[in-house]
This record gives sequence, structure tokens and C-alpha cells, in this order.
Amino acid sequence: MTPGQGTAPHEGGSAAVPSKAGGPLGRHPWDHYGVVVRGVWLVFLAFPVIALVTVARPVWQTVVGLGLVVVFAVTYVVGSTHVERRRASPGATRSAVGYLLVLLLCTVGTAPLIGASSLGFLPFVVAFGMFALPLAWSITVGVAATLVAGGAAVLTDPGEGTWSVAIIVFAVGVMTGGVRLVSDRGEEYERMSRELAIVEERERVARDVHDVLGHSLTVVTVKAELAERLVDLDPTRAKGELAEIQALSRQALAEIRATVGGLRAANLADELASARTALAGAGIEAHVPDDPGAVDPRHRTVLAWVLREAMTNVVRHSAAATCWVELATNRLTVRDDGRGRGERLEGNGIRGLRERVEAAGGELSIHDGPGGCGTTLEVTL
Repeated sequence: MTPGQGTAPHEGGSAAVPSKAGGPLGRHPWDHYGVVVRGVWLVFLAFPVIALVTVARPVWQTVVGLGLVVVFAVTYVVGSTHVERRRASPGATRSAVGYLLVLLLCTVGTAPLIGASSLGFLPFVVAFGMFALPLAWSITVGVAATLVAGGAAVLTDPGEGTWSVAIIVFAVGVMTGGVRLVSDRGEEYERMSRELAIVEERERVARDVHDVLGHSLTVVTVKAELAERLVDLDPTRAKGELAEIQALSRQALAEIRATVGGLRAANLADELASARTALAGAGIEAHVPDDPGAVDPRHRTVLAWVLREAMTNVVRHSAAATCWVELATNRLTVRDDGRGRGERLEGNGIRGLRERVEAAGGELSIHDGPGGCGTTLEVTL
């Protein structure tokens, strides 16, 4: 491992733990171990310390050198922790640059005291910059540090081990750069996954609301028209139709609330009963089975949604006299003897049904009958 691996966002991070209510509870209980992971690499600062204390020099130079090493170590740990916590904030880059400048000043400050041994700070500088700065800047820091270390190796005595330091700086840059790229791609993937989940949820709500409202409002409209005709002819029946309209309105409101909450699940038996009611209210002779037992239980929810939308279209658009509904283990067929679809394009309801059926691994087909009379909708799962 390299000095920078402890600063990776996924190692010892400080992400807040979400509460059940959706808000943060605070720092992750394991977060303080991130400081340990970052700090363990500081053991390699022992080499600059040895270079300071083993060579005879004025005491004040040794004290200044050791002070710079301590400042470097503290800045590295505190800076990497602070920047990691604020990666998404607007001032994160500015803070990272500030910490990086302190690290560089400490490195340059020790150069007159310990010479080429000050290059031992560069792997930490590269690692810090690779995770704290924007990618282009971090690559620039890595390349510059490698060139400095390589130049020092060329210009100084190879016996001092500067070539080894240059190789280490290069290796740290390559490894931390790879980790940074993987981390960035992972974050981008997670962000896209969250956005896709939001889009899918919006589409689900839109489909369900369309199916619920389209069917319910169609039935309510048909019954309201019937009640209007019966007001003078049969007031008692008209009152019954109005009572059913109220019940349908309350049911639709409850279904909308359940849909928005993600709890709405269509029931095939209920939809068969609703289909008979809707067709009867529209004056269409209904041939609808009473029992959904012929359908595989795994397919009943999807077929219930299909039946709801199909009934809405038959009542609203077909002008049919008769409608037939047929059920099989993995199939639903809805036929009518109306005017057919003609050149009409698919509406939002059919498109939503097609998406729902395809998501369940099935196939939906719609075609007109012989001579363009009537429409047949068939779903196979």
C-alpha cells in the first residue's frame, strides 16, 4: 500500500450515517479509524527525522527541521481528513490547495537542512494531491513531483538513494491515480444509478396515476351521463347511480394516495368486477369471466393493470356493442366489435402498458379485426 491509500474516499471516510427519517445521524461509527489508516504511513517520515538528527549541525537547525516534519505530518492527517469530509462542498478545492501549499513549504523548508532526503516527503504530497484536488490538477502534481525526484536523481550522487525515491514517487502517483480514477467512476456510477432510480419511480407513478385516474374518471363520466338521463325518467335509479359515483370517487382518491406512496397493487378479481360495471354503465354487453383462477398468480397483477386500461379504452373510444374478455394461464385477450383503431397512434396509456408488460418479460399486441371492425388486445407473459 502507499501513503495515499488511506486518503481514498472509500477508506476511513466520514460519510454521515442516514437515519430512519432520512437525515444524518452524524459521523460513521468506524470513521475515526480513517485517521489511523492515514497516520500509519507517517512512519516513513522517520527517514527525514534520521537525516536531521544523525548529522552534526546547529541545534536550531535540528529544531526547525523537526518542527517542519511535525507540521508536515499534522497537515497531512488533518488536511486529508478535512478535505475528505468536504469533498462535495464549494470550498473543498480551495482548502485542498491551502493544505497542499503547507506540505510543499515544509518539503522545501527541509531541503537546505537534509538535501536530497527531503524528497521523502514527495510521495505524501503526490498522494494527498491525487485525492484532494481535481483530477487534472492532481495529475499535474504527480507529474511535477516525479520530474523533481527524477531530476534530483540525475543531478545528485545515485548512492544517496535518490533514484529509489524517484521510483517510489512515480509508483505512488500511478497507484493513487488508478485508485482515484476507479473511485471517480464508482461515484459517477452511483450518481447515475440514483438518477435512474428517480426517473423509474417517476415513470411508475405516472403510469399508475394515469391508469387509476383514466379508468376511474371514465366510469364516473359514463355513470354521470346515465344519471343525468335518469333524473326525470327514474329518480330512484338516478340516486343509485349518484351514490355509485361518490363511492367511485372515494375509491379513486384512495388509490391515488396508495399509488403515490408506492403501495398500489392492482387485483385481477377486482378489475374483472370493475370491468363488468364499466361496460354495463356504457351500455356495452359484457362477456367477462367471474373467476381469475385460470391465471397464474405470478401474472395476475400485471394482467389486472392491462385489463383496467383496456376497459378504459373500450368504454371511451370503441363505440362497441359487445366486449369479450378471455383469460388463460399466462394470457389476457380483450376483444370488442367497435370501430377499430384505424390510423390512431398509441396514447400514453398503451405505451405505459407496453412498458409494464415488457418489464415483466411479456409481449403486448393490438390489432383491428376483419375489415377494420373491432379491436383485439392480447398480452402474453
